[in-house]
Amino acid sequence: MTSLSAAANVGPFTLAVCSEMVFLDLPVVDRVRRIHELGFAVEIWDWTRLDVDALEALREEGVLYSSMTGYVRGRLADREGADELLETAAESVPVAKRLGVPRLNLHGTGLDDKGLPARPAHEVTGAMWLRARETLGRVADLGEREGVQFVLENLNTELDHPGVPFGRAADCLALVESVDSPHLRLMLDLYHAQIGEGNLIELCRRALPWIGEIQVADVPGRREPGTGEIAYPAIARALADLGYRGTIGLEAFASGDSELALERFRDAFTP
Repeated sequence: MTSLSAAANVGPFTLAVCSEMVFLDLPVVDRVRRIHELGFAVEIWDWTRLDVDALEALREEGVLYSSMTGYVRGRLADREGADELLETAAESVPVAKRLGVPRLNLHGTGLDDKGLPARPAHEVTGAMWLRARETLGRVADLGEREGVQFVLENLNTELDHPGVPFGRAADCLALVESVDSPHLRLMLDLYHAQIGEGNLIELCRRALPWIGEIQVADVPGRREPGTGEIAYPAIARALADLGYRGTIGLEAFASGDSELALERFRDAFTP
């Protein structure tokens, strides 16, 4: 897959911004262009709702895509859902290749347009763990065949995504470790982890060998760094000291002006 260029690099990190959450007064294609003009790579979500041809054309302007949703429907922990997840993940791979997206994002279950699970699971059984491990092994095999990387994202179930199985970062990490494939890594979302678990620097240290990308937003409010309780400059220094050299993506709504929010994000992650 196409690597992200130095244009989006700040110090040791590559910085990306989610096009679904900033510059909301603009059409998606114009949001992507604006994020690029400000020096960031771009995250997209569900490709089936986007003009893929237009997004592909933006690559000629130098736009770099960091990640996208890597499936359309499906679940990790039951056979029918697993087959559907694998089928729609396979459909997503050619789109990722067209756009040069290096990471395809997964969740414990499919989410609706409000971020709620299509099939809630308030209790996760041992059988579900085993099925999820098997499903992710199949996903990793798909990634190996196609030369792409899938990433499993942790989500908080206390506020934004109640009923999502395998939401905790510790659970996602355990699954990724158990598969042990370079084609399956962790999308470590520190906003979700702060709500559900905390102790973020130690979490980063523990997860470091398995991280594909890190996503950030402040708590409370899911706004840009500097608007809440998370000391992101300290986390940035810790990540640099730990040797992390990957992508950090802003998956946050702007507290006011979107351009100012992106400046605050850049400042927080310039260690």
